[in-house]
Amino acid sequence: MKKPEKEREMSSEKLRIVIVGCGQIADGHITEIRKFGKADVVAVCDIEKLMAEQLAIRYEIPRFYDNFDEMLTSEKPDVVHITTPPQSHMELAMRAVDAGCHIYVEKPLTLCYRDSAQLILYVQKKQKKLTIGWNSYFDPPAIELRNLVRDNVVGTPVHMESFFGYSLGGSFGKAILGSNKHWVHRLPGKLFQNNIDHMLNKVVEYLDDEYPLISASGGVYRDGRFGDVRDEMGDELRVQIQGKRTSAYGTFSSCIKPTGQFVRLYGTKRCATADFISRAVIIDDEVTLPSAIGRALAPFGMSKKFRKVGIKNIKCFLRNEYQYFSGLSTLIAKYYSSILNDEDPPIPYDHILRVSWMMDEIFRQYDTLVASRNAN
Repeated sequence: MKKPEKEREMSSEKLRIVIVGCGQIADGHITEIRKFGKADVVAVCDIEKLMAEQLAIRYEIPRFYDNFDEMLTSEKPDVVHITTPPQSHMELAMRAVDAGCHIYVEKPLTLCYRDSAQLILYVQKKQKKLTIGWNSYFDPPAIELRNLVRDNVVGTPVHMESFFGYSLGGSFGKAILGSNKHWVHRLPGKLFQNNIDHMLNKVVEYLDDEYPLISASGGVYRDGRFGDVRDEMGDELRVQIQGKRTSAYGTFSSCIKPTGQFVRLYGTKRCATADFISRAVIIDDEVTLPSAIGRALAPFGMSKKFRKVGIKNIKCFLRNEYQYFSGLSTLIAKYYSSILNDEDPPIPYDHILRVSWMMDEIFRQYDTLVASRNAN
């Protein structure tokens, strides 16, 4: 089918990109956007104009704004990257789509499932494309694990464990605990809502149920109290997920050390662990030697596998392919290609909506649990 003239013209030109929200993550976006040959960041915007100006100066971006609608009118961008706090995502996204733009929205997409569903329907109605900032969805371990399932190496997924560790001692964690006015404290799910996309998006594609059964629990485990809203922020979360056949268990922890991020997939043929920190994907093998000897020698087999992954990582590093924002770079490239070639966005909308629905249910159960504890 022949493409319309306008679409064929766009595919031969560079996409015009603007960014609204000039916090730390915006730096990563600009760096990775520039690795894609057919896109230019033409302007940035922030309600704090100095933030926009400083970002523009750092990256030699031609123009900066403190008025979002003025930027949309003046720049006529093809794509808007929304990297503001989540409370503003829905409104900014709708305005960008109304201006004829495709949208890249940092996680979480919106504050609730209802808004996420409404936004995606609106994007589709306007024949635009949306993606969400699930960087880890395209990190090398996630891609490798996806390929193991696709190639039937591990068989059919039966169960998964997803662990996401978070350090409240990091710069962002210190900022959250340092002010009771930080925007994280105004999110319905507080710290969890800003982070558990990362825990859930690693398992969502393997679940076989649009609305799985959810059982959530957690609480505040850290020492020290402030006597204000900061004390209400949960820092430990456990989630059980049961689909029609496939199940999962998710852990969000700010207390367990060292801080890790991994997924373990249990399949009908083999089990595999994807470590997102060391970028190692290890497949378990059946012990074929007699039990005592097999158990004694098994660690040598595991050490061989880790050594092989280590050598692979070093080779990637020497080729300048071992990048911190590897997943972000791949996501941006796939998303922009979907726009230029009029293809489906790289992250399926049903995955985005399933995670949004699960988050609503998790927060509902967590709030009920906290209310019950407080009543007793």
